[in-house]
Amino acid sequence: MAKTRKQPKADSGNGFISEDERRLAEQLRTVRERQKQALNLQRVNILSQTTSHPARRAALEAALTQIEGQIQAMG
Repeated sequence: MAKTRKQPKADSGNGFISEDERRLAEQLRTVRERQKQALNLQRVNILSQTTSHPARRAALEAALTQIEGQIQAMG
């Protein structure tokens, strides 16, 4: 469950985030988690492929590097 954290807001008199802001933050977190899961599935798919063709292997390695970079960028 998401925690309500005390943050300064100009429109908030009590110093807590509103329910709408909390819900939006939770939705954004969920979207990021789904994107990260999709990238991890792509990574697993690439790692499971085997090939002896040098061009195909190079393409798989490049794709893997790109996906791992995206995963790192997401944190």
